[in-house]
Amino acid sequence: MENVTETIGKALQDKFGDVLVKQELIVDFPTFTIKKDSILEVLTFLYDFELYKFQFMTSLCGVHYPENAKEEEFCVVYQLHDMVKNQRIRLKVYTSEAHIQVPSVTSLFSTANWLERETYDFYGIEFKGHPNLTKILNMDDQPYFPMRKQYQLEDQTREDKDDKMFGR
Repeated sequence: MENVTETIGKALQDKFGDVLVKQELIVDFPTFTIKKDSILEVLTFLYDFELYKFQFMTSLCGVHYPENAKEEEFCVVYQLHDMVKNQRIRLKVYTSEAHIQVPSVTSLFSTANWLERETYDFYGIEFKGHPNLTKILNMDDQPYFPMRKQYQLEDQTREDKDDKMFGR
C-alpha cells in the first residue's frame, strides 16, 4: 500500500521546492502546510495531479491561534477529495493579523465563493481576488469578527449565575 502523504509530499517538493513547509499524517488525514502566496498554484497542481484528481473541495475554513507566533496567528484550512480514489487531503496556510490576506481560490473551486465569504465574515481573513468578498451571515455594520479568540465568552461580573451548575 502506498504512502499517500509521502507520495503527494514528494510531488509537491519536486514541483514547488520550499513552498511545502510541513507534511504530516494526522489520524489518517494527509496534511500539508503551504506558503500562503502559493496556495492557488498548489491547488491547481493537485486538481490535475496525475495520481490523484483532487477536484472537489469539501471545506475551507479559518482558525485563530492567538498563542502562535505573530506570523501564524490565523490559518486557512482547505480539505480536498479525490472522488474516484476516495482519497482526502488537507492543506493549511498561515497568515498574520497584520497581513491577513490569502489568495482566493474561487477561480478553481466555485465552492470557495461561499466558504471564503464565510471565513472573512467570522475571522476577517481577506481573500485577494475574490469576486464579491462581503459579509454573508453577520450584519454588514458589525465592527468585529466573532470567531476570533479575542473576546471574553461571557461577562465575568455577572452575579446571577451559579458556576456549580456548569461544572466549574
